Amino acid sequence: VTVNFDKLLFFLCRALTLRPSGSPENPMFVCLCLSGMNAAVRATVRVGLYTGAKVYFVHEGYQGLVDGGDNIKLATWESVSMMLQLGGTVIGSARCMDFRAREGRMKAALNLVKLGITNLCVIGGDGSLTGANQFRTEWSTLLVDLVKAGKISDDEAKTSSHLNIVGMVGSIDNDFCGTDMTIGTDSALHRIIEVVDAITTTAQSHQRTFILEVMGRHCGYLALVTALACGADWVFIPEMPPDEGWEGHLCRRLADQRARGCRLNVIIVAEGAMGRDGKPIGSEDIKKLVEKNLGFDTRTTVLGHVQRGGTPSAFDRILGSRMGVEAVMALLEATPETPACVVSLSGNQAVRLPLMECVQVTKDVTTAMAENRWEDAIKLRGKSFENNWNTYKMLAHINPPDTKSNINVAIVNVGAPCAGMNAAVRSAVRIGIIQGHNMLAVHDGFEGLAHGNIVPITWTGVSGWTGKGGSELGTKRVLPSKYIEEISLTIAKFNIHSLVIIGGFEAFMGGLELVTAREKYEELCIPMVVIPATVSNNVPGSDFSIGADTALNTITSTCDRIKQSAAGTKRRVFIIETMGGYCGYLATMAGLAAGADAAYIYEDKFGIRDLEMNVEHLVQKMKTDVKRGLILRNEKCNANYTTDFIFALYSEEGKGVFDCRKNILGHMQQGGTPTPFDRNFGTKMGSKAVLWLTEKLKEMYRHGRIFANTPDSACVLGMRKRALTFQPLAELNEQTDFEHRIPKTSWWLKLRPIMKILAKYNISLDTSEHAHMEHVIKKRVSMPAPLIKKHKEEVEEEEE
Repeated sequence: VTVNFDKLLFFLCRALTLRPSGSPENPMFVCLCLSGMNAAVRATVRVGLYTGAKVYFVHEGYQGLVDGGDNIKLATWESVSMMLQLGGTVIGSARCMDFRAREGRMKAALNLVKLGITNLCVIGGDGSLTGANQFRTEWSTLLVDLVKAGKISDDEAKTSSHLNIVGMVGSIDNDFCGTDMTIGTDSALHRIIEVVDAITTTAQSHQRTFILEVMGRHCGYLALVTALACGADWVFIPEMPPDEGWEGHLCRRLADQRARGCRLNVIIVAEGAMGRDGKPIGSEDIKKLVEKNLGFDTRTTVLGHVQRGGTPSAFDRILGSRMGVEAVMALLEATPETPACVVSLSGNQAVRLPLMECVQVTKDVTTAMAENRWEDAIKLRGKSFENNWNTYKMLAHINPPDTKSNINVAIVNVGAPCAGMNAAVRSAVRIGIIQGHNMLAVHDGFEGLAHGNIVPITWTGVSGWTGKGGSELGTKRVLPSKYIEEISLTIAKFNIHSLVIIGGFEAFMGGLELVTAREKYEELCIPMVVIPATVSNNVPGSDFSIGADTALNTITSTCDRIKQSAAGTKRRVFIIETMGGYCGYLATMAGLAAGADAAYIYEDKFGIRDLEMNVEHLVQKMKTDVKRGLILRNEKCNANYTTDFIFALYSEEGKGVFDCRKNILGHMQQGGTPTPFDRNFGTKMGSKAVLWLTEKLKEMYRHGRIFANTPDSACVLGMRKRALTFQPLAELNEQTDFEHRIPKTSWWLKLRPIMKILAKYNISLDTSEHAHMEHVIKKRVSMPAPLIKKHKEEVEEEEE
């Protein structure tokens, strides 16, 4: 039953629970299909096989577990090939009435014992995970009953004495507390934003108000992020019903936007939206209100199940793959004393959390909503949800003050353009106006700043920018060193008090040059903040850059089409060149998302022996049922091993076994409309940057003027592990490889072994920094005291 380890038998089962009204004690289990699940299935199978385990599929969810037979099948390496780009779940799903009864769970236990399966990986929502935990809790008593009934022997019961459980959360609503993002959520946002972009085009043409209803019966995450990503005028979510008299407030808001020159209004409604009185607020109700009070031409669109389907986004594929690997590691380390856990995402870190703690906090949200504790409901959803809500409130519900601050804030884009830049500019401009500042737009980068190409920018001047790709302000790669004197004169001329620099490595370098020049030019002693925005994701001080997600999705979708072509023609290998300069982020993450056989990057040195090994790997692969190959190459990974060289090498060495094609994706990676992630990320980064500058301006105001010359007055705003942080430019100097324009260390390099293992290379997997078990309660220090006490009591009961 085992090969290399004592407790290594896995099977895959995914199910979500639907709790019908009136029967809370006896939930009915239902399987739902979600984009991104297949990536988790693929990773769990392949890493399980890599460790020497037998891995089983359970088809048709819990129903297949109860019925057994052909529903539980051994998985092979080839059986999970070509799954990454498929939505839903290839191992099926079904409504199950039997598993909610003990008799059904006993049948499921019998099927597992007979196959020697003692480890269970469940992909689903809180209902399916709760059901799995109940199954685990009852396991020993189920075995006793099976022995008494003569269905299993004492030896079989002893061999299968304990059931280990690990869960991965799959839910498009992102309604499971303890994780920043659940599998399927990002793909659902992609479907929604595609519709929003199409709708806004016609809405602008006809000056219409559009009301879009999205999924989210009990959680408003999709509605909230959609509102941020499209710049909606209003959003209705279950966690925070609008205040009394919201009807008048909404109408005033819409009328005010029209008076400012906006040609359209967008309202986002979660399907579970309700008023403070508990009555539902539907899209048709809002339509009637707007038409009656304002006379605006209004249309409604209910998206429905289109949000559940489609090709998974790159984010969901990588998330599913990382969670699958972490789930296997968690099962490997599990003991009879280890509580059932879920693997989840916090920032960009994989974490393990006690399953029932997460389930309980998720239930606490519902309780808080039922008791009208709306602020608690927002906090219990997690820091990410709370930050999204606060950003939305500032942008949509706070009016600019009547009195100005007399502060002038300039915004400049630097370096190559990328999707999401405009979202950051829009957010920065509007938050600045709300703070009472005068916002100035600098066109054409540092060169425009030197030549005084600066104009005031207004609230309506950035309308509709969230969904626009490229850079509306214009951007150039020119650094400020050759224009330092002119720039200092321009800053004095326009009385600029602070500067927001949005861009890639040139923005980082330019910021450093301006800080260095402070010694000579006093005009440069103003607070500055650099917001990383580049497809290369190579800015020191941040794990992510605005624009990288959009480029990654472009590469991934292109690779999907190429793999489809290769699968049709058979025995074909494609060599794909990606952008990124010397930074291998795009090549590595696209390799993980698209299922590449290899990804050559500068940070992971390679030579002719490695190329030879990769060719031999593909030769062996062509002997299996998977007769295709995908190789990614970062554009500057090696000066000698060029794309043409690698193409020629593979063509020659693979002659008679496979043929080769090559594609250089080029600047298409910089274009396109921003993904939901980049829109949301850019919006939050722009907002946080201006709020930070506002506080710095207060600190640096001395003797009637602004004077900022300390290191912490010029920072990079970046995502580091689990939080947005401000890091002084000067401190990042030592962390930077200036020759190759990359940080000296990069978090994503630790994901490369995963990509190689999933491509069936026999390498070692470093588990020295695997996730450790954390507690949801500790993470939520702002939780009301009665809830903390309640949590501790329930956790103690669960442990007993």
